[in-house]
Amino acid sequence: MAFDARRRDPLLEPFTLKGVTFRNRLLSTAHEPAFTEDGLPKARYRLYHAEKAKGGIGLTMIGGSAVVAPDSPQAFGNILLYKDECVRWLSELADDVHDKGAAVMIQVTHLGRRTTWAKADWLPILAPSSVREAAHRAYPKAMEDWDIARVITAYADAAEKVKAAGLDGLELECYGHLIDQFWSPLTNRRDDDYGGSLDNRMRFGNEVMDAIRDRVGPDFIVGVRMVADEVAEGGITAPEGLEIARRLTAAGRIDFINVIRGHIDTEEGLSHVIPGMGAKANPHLEFAGEVRAAARVATFHASRIQDVASARYAIEAGKLDMVGMTRAHLADPHIGLKLASGREHEIRPCVGMGYCIDSIYNGEAVCIHNAATGREAKIPHVLEKSTGPRRRIVVVGGGPGGLEAARIGAERGHQVILLEAADELGGQVRLTAQLNRRKEILGIVDWRQTECERLGVDLRLNCYAEAADVLALDPDVVVIATGGLPNLSMLAEGADLATSSWDLLSGAAKPAGKVLVYDENGGHAGLTAAEFAATAGAEVELVTPERSLAPDVGGTAFPPYMKVLSEHNTTIGLTLRLTGIRRAGNQLTATFVDDFARRKVERSADMIVVEAGTTPLDELYFSLRPLSSNLGEVDQAAVIAATAQTVLRNRDGRFQLFRIGDAVAGRNIHAAILDAVRLLKDL
Repeated sequence: MAFDARRRDPLLEPFTLKGVTFRNRLLSTAHEPAFTEDGLPKARYRLYHAEKAKGGIGLTMIGGSAVVAPDSPQAFGNILLYKDECVRWLSELADDVHDKGAAVMIQVTHLGRRTTWAKADWLPILAPSSVREAAHRAYPKAMEDWDIARVITAYADAAEKVKAAGLDGLELECYGHLIDQFWSPLTNRRDDDYGGSLDNRMRFGNEVMDAIRDRVGPDFIVGVRMVADEVAEGGITAPEGLEIARRLTAAGRIDFINVIRGHIDTEEGLSHVIPGMGAKANPHLEFAGEVRAAARVATFHASRIQDVASARYAIEAGKLDMVGMTRAHLADPHIGLKLASGREHEIRPCVGMGYCIDSIYNGEAVCIHNAATGREAKIPHVLEKSTGPRRRIVVVGGGPGGLEAARIGAERGHQVILLEAADELGGQVRLTAQLNRRKEILGIVDWRQTECERLGVDLRLNCYAEAADVLALDPDVVVIATGGLPNLSMLAEGADLATSSWDLLSGAAKPAGKVLVYDENGGHAGLTAAEFAATAGAEVELVTPERSLAPDVGGTAFPPYMKVLSEHNTTIGLTLRLTGIRRAGNQLTATFVDDFARRKVERSADMIVVEAGTTPLDELYFSLRPLSSNLGEVDQAAVIAATAQTVLRNRDGRFQLFRIGDAVAGRNIHAAILDAVRLLKDL
């Protein structure tokens, strides 16, 4: 339901905390995008947060988390607050964010056991007790008295740097990190003054907070992002978490609480703290409201609050003072600006896919369908109209890449015609959405379709385009976004007996009996096919040539698949490479090669589903290529720099020709969208 614009939007009401006024209630909570250079928040890091300030946010939190000591080495690109040169870069970032009207704070931590010793300075990692964390698999050293004293000083030194840099405050990370490792009975097995009773388990954190307050003074904002309920047997319970919150507030140690519920020491646990696609919306919001009522302190919270309606409720119902829409701001950093200018309908939605989190482990956080996020130096979030001649752009293919090409062209003021062979837009995204749990992914398509309609793109469905059809439109630019077809090239025999994952998800093939799903792709597609077959009642065996299942699916996205597959007793086979399929009576036999044992292995099933990515559907591209001015060539240096394409190889060519996405090679949604943006944004 749309918000009634006749009354003041609660999300746009200012909020004042200890003399700092946030212009609205929108918050991007601390997270590490892995944009640091040498552990410092230089230009890319600054631009990423400044864009949110430009887009109207009230408060952006940096550092997820900024570490205070060398024996807390980066987990993935963390800011190294123990470096003195950090102050300069933090100061530049703070100035930029402040100039654009937002406030900025930083999250500060010692990771404790939540990292590994085999990096950076190769120091032993620390924890209250020598309890291994499953996620990072390292055994920590139980802290001695001199470790405790040194780390407390390191926290205070870091806080002093933060204040000197001109930030508005800091937040101590107390979920899964060192301070709450002392709080939790699961990780604190000490028998000295820092273990046992709640008073003792809180002692280390209290000493850290007191040391910080001594350095920064009473007027600087200091808060905690704290786990108030670990939801783990033997861990911090909700009553104990509320008591910790009350004690911290009553003692005047903190100015706000940023509420977390759950534990992050396993992938399964993390998937509930940072829930993704298909999970319940706002799962911990009511609990955050309970913390606010109990502690009587300013309360922040973020966990799958993706839409502004939920965010409004959080503020209007008194659950929160600042509402975290962190992943939503990766999808669209201009939420505040669009709300304030009455353009709520133009907000690019977060679809909860978790690609931003998954991609951190590949070196940088990027949104599945906003190519500008994290690339602000090269790609603007808002495109200006072209100052050159208006061109006619023909896009062939209505998947995410084709729709993005059409949107970008229309944003630049060009005439755009999109030709799609099917009777609806979306391409492979619509297949993925056949799995009930993943229907939100359609937001990628729906938003682009709505934007294309708003911008006047001529969308032509049921239009199978051949070269003559494209030429008849007299284009200046042609974009081939025809995608690909299921790849069965690994099969020496029996390709005609294989069922593609597309056939399975589209309903062209009905799973029954024993279904063998072969996943050579290693991403979401194979798991989606297996889950689809399992929930349809089939007995599923999932086989991969990899040494682990679906290595390209990240830690928050993998557990929901595994839950369903485990519930349906799915059999898993690793390190088996499919080479052929043959019929054997009423069943099919799959032949695999075990490269390790150098032997052949056979499996029988009623249906054999193959997911091995796609091969480009590029016939139209090669038909048009001789007639184009660039002969299909792209300037790779210009692609990387995201500057205009100026290749001219055929002076008689009638149009520029580009192909994007899976029409080039099997990749993913983000790659197709990025192709479209980089090739078309300067037309």
